[in-house]
Amino acid sequence: MRHYTCVPQRNGIRRSKDLRARVRKFLILTNERKKMSKTTLRKRIALTATTALFAGMLTVASAPVATAHNNAGGNNLTIGTGRGTLDGHLLVATQNSASTAGSVTSTSVAIATLWEGALSKGLLAKDSSSGTAQTATVLAGGQLSLYALVTTAAAFSATGGSFSSTQPYTSVAGAGVVYNSTNTITMAGYSAATGITAAGTSVASLWTAPTTAGTYSISLLTGFVLNSSGAYVFPSLSNGVGGTLAGKITVSVVAASAGGSYSAAYSACNTAVYTLTETVSATAPYPNGVDSSGSVADGGVWFIDFNLNDGYNQNLDPGNIVATATNGALINIGTTAGATPVAGTAATDTNYSNGSNHNLVISQPTAGAPLTTTVTITYNGTTVCTKTVTIGGKVATLEIANIGTQALSGTGGSAIWIENTAGTLSANTAGLFTVVAKDSAGNLVSTPSTLGTYSADATTLTTTVQAIVVSGRSSSTSSSSVNRFNVGTWYCGDTAGSANVKLKFTTTATGDVVTSPAFNARCASSPYTYTVALDKATYTQGEVATATVQFLDSKGNKANTIVAPGASTWTMPMFTSVDYASSATAVTKADGTAVYKWTVGTTGTFAAGTYTGVISYSGLAFSTNATPTYKVVSGGDTTSNADILKSIVALIASINKQIQALQKLILKR
Repeated sequence: MRHYTCVPQRNGIRRSKDLRARVRKFLILTNERKKMSKTTLRKRIALTATTALFAGMLTVASAPVATAHNNAGGNNLTIGTGRGTLDGHLLVATQNSASTAGSVTSTSVAIATLWEGALSKGLLAKDSSSGTAQTATVLAGGQLSLYALVTTAAAFSATGGSFSSTQPYTSVAGAGVVYNSTNTITMAGYSAATGITAAGTSVASLWTAPTTAGTYSISLLTGFVLNSSGAYVFPSLSNGVGGTLAGKITVSVVAASAGGSYSAAYSACNTAVYTLTETVSATAPYPNGVDSSGSVADGGVWFIDFNLNDGYNQNLDPGNIVATATNGALINIGTTAGATPVAGTAATDTNYSNGSNHNLVISQPTAGAPLTTTVTITYNGTTVCTKTVTIGGKVATLEIANIGTQALSGTGGSAIWIENTAGTLSANTAGLFTVVAKDSAGNLVSTPSTLGTYSADATTLTTTVQAIVVSGRSSSTSSSSVNRFNVGTWYCGDTAGSANVKLKFTTTATGDVVTSPAFNARCASSPYTYTVALDKATYTQGEVATATVQFLDSKGNKANTIVAPGASTWTMPMFTSVDYASSATAVTKADGTAVYKWTVGTTGTFAAGTYTGVISYSGLAFSTNATPTYKVVSGGDTTSNADILKSIVALIASINKQIQALQKLILKR
């Protein structure tokens, strides 16, 4: 059976357009009612009231304005501004009482602020809604302090437990609170002179949960009741309750709290590269449970943000939080909410605290030394978080790659060369080589200009290669990011040649200098002539042919990678291009070559035979067309009749020789 507590309140009924319409509707039916006996009429009214009261024939209030209800343990939601739609909400005091019982409040100050006097007892969890689909969890025998703002008569209903301390906003002489013998129904009355304001009047009640675990519901019902005379009256023990559902909470009553047990589902732990105060914002949850994808350079710190909740999404009670780190990392658990912890002094730290938001700072034990450490956090001996992070060390090595060839008297680079060899960098930097810096553990180290400077090892420079500069700086330490590269070039004199040079990096703060291995920097002039070579003389249908174009400068040196050879045309019978595309801006490889792939006999009508291709570079005025010759054959038997006849003649000759040898052997005997 459902139990109700009613809070009837006087309202200007005749001023309500909705009520006038409903009254007119029932006046129209007056003649029909007059034809009924009083007994019949009373039976029908009783049936209607009983059905609405016990069978749940309720009108549901229009969808309330979205309101984020606070969780258990948080401040009570403000009834004046935070409650959502009037007559379309039901709020729960999320603040828990420290005494043995909950409480309600009826002071105007509390109503206007946070309903500060309202306290629940044993509330373990409360969802974020405030309308007709709410959920909550409470201990058996616990109490929920309920409150709402209404503009019409109101009543509280529950499928179990009991209500008490029901209060209207004001107290009127002669209008008291009435309970039935079991305290399952209660009503607070008003005098005729006291009405309900259009801005809303507060109602409250304290619901005590059953001592039996189970699922129960609490409802707030609003509206007036049609009596036997056809008039709308306040709800009462005899009249019944209103038929509009303003709010409903499905309550899970549990015998014991899971508050002492860690729940991974309701807890969060994540790495972060920023401090606690920088992480927290009004729109982003903290901690968010998502590990940072960032990196920490030498001298920086990692953070681990975490909270520890139980199975009802509540903070764990105070307990021993212990953090340990491998490889000598220094750690410290923050003790002040919203503040960044200072660096630790040991690889272990302890803190006696509840499960509310924490952060932990991780730093290197030795400046400049790379660190990879695994941090384990326990709560009362239970492992609740394990994270592995890396802090980079100082620059220890330089790796040079993607080396091109400079033009004579050249000082610039080629953006196309860098794009072809390293990828498209954010700055689209022109250059002739890339360099990445690493620490002693092989971790990538980003080397912005604020960290240090690049320069040539002057002892390796020559009149051919006269200087080295690095203009584009790295901005990432991810091995998959093109922005891990620094981009550089070298200056050439007016004579072709090369030199084995070295690059240095100097860390500004420490003066530490790291020198790269020697790499060959070459200088040459622009493409002037070219040759084309195929990888085979004969191709079988379906094979892939490789064509290598060698570009030379006017002195016969392999051309540079700065100046493009220009667009070209290829005529290759029985060949179909795989990766060739005519481009006026494509540059060569470091050795002055360009390589293309072709499939053999895969398109059109195939005809075996010997063919000659024609390749022309229109921009190279002093060159002649290349004309490579090649043979293509089908994949079947290619033996000709002449080949067969030749084999037969050879076989006969061999047989004749054997006969002659046999004859000589017989004659000797």
